[in-house]
This record gives sequence, C-alpha cells and structure tokens, in this order.
Amino acid sequence: MFDKHCDFALNRLDKDAIVCQSVTGEHIRLTQEDFASEEEFNHWKAWSDDDYHKIQLAGRNDDDCLSFEDVRDAFSPSAEDVLLAPVMAEEAKKRRKEFLRKLRHNLTETQYRRLCLYYLEGKTEEEIAVIEGVKQQRISKSLIAGKKFVEKIFKEFLENRG
Repeated sequence: MFDKHCDFALNRLDKDAIVCQSVTGEHIRLTQEDFASEEEFNHWKAWSDDDYHKIQLAGRNDDDCLSFEDVRDAFSPSAEDVLLAPVMAEEAKKRRKEFLRKLRHNLTETQYRRLCLYYLEGKTEEEIAVIEGVKQQRISKSLIAGKKFVEKIFKEFLENRG
C-alpha cells in the first residue's frame, strides 16, 4: 500500500502523466498532450520521477515546508521596531548605568563588595566570611540589608520607567 497523498508515489504509479501538486494543493496531471513531443514528455517524466525519488530519500516532503499563511502569520519585526531598536538599546543601556550608579552610590563599599561576591562570583556566605576575616552572621546581615536596599531601588527604578 502507498500513501495516496505522496507526490512520489502518485507520480511513479501514473506512467502516462506527470503528477504534481498545484498551488491550491490539488494534484494535477500533465500528460503527453501537454508537451510538444513524446520525447519532451519522456524527458520531464524521467526528471520528475528522479526528483521526487531524491526528495523521498532525503526525508523531505511538502509537510516540511511552510505555507504562505504560516510565513505571513510568523512574527517579524515591524519597520518601526527595526528603526527604533538601536535607540531603545541605547536608552536601556543608559538606564542600566544609572541604576548601577545609584546602587554603587547608596550602598556601602562593604555591602557592594559582598553583594558582588555573593551574586556575581557565586561565593557562599561562609566563603565571604573567610575572605574578609569575619563571622558568617555578619556577612548574612550585610547581604540582607544590601538586598533590601537593592529591592527598594529596583522598585523605584521600575516605577519610573515611563
């Protein structure tokens, strides 16, 4: 049994026609009468059989293709998005710098250093305590106070995004 929707099988089984799918999805038959000569028909029939066979062997079929509707409905950025992307990126960069400046300015040097060690370098409270020669509880309290301040600044930052 063969797949009656498979272009390769339909074309191969119909010796008197080249069977192919139209743009509407319907299968059409091109017969010898559609060509100038029997030789021309035989040339294109052999070519279509071979081409469909190669497609079949490669594991590709019409299901692997995107329809016009799929392409049309696929996301693509608008012209405005493309034009504004560099401006928006620059604005975001400025806002990040301002946020980090505000954090750096308002956190103590110790809080800033400990937060960086903890979050950016992935060190544990115990490791930071050893590095700084203090007890782990002091690091924990410093991180908690620093996190509270960061949350406050971040909340203000988000509220003022405009």
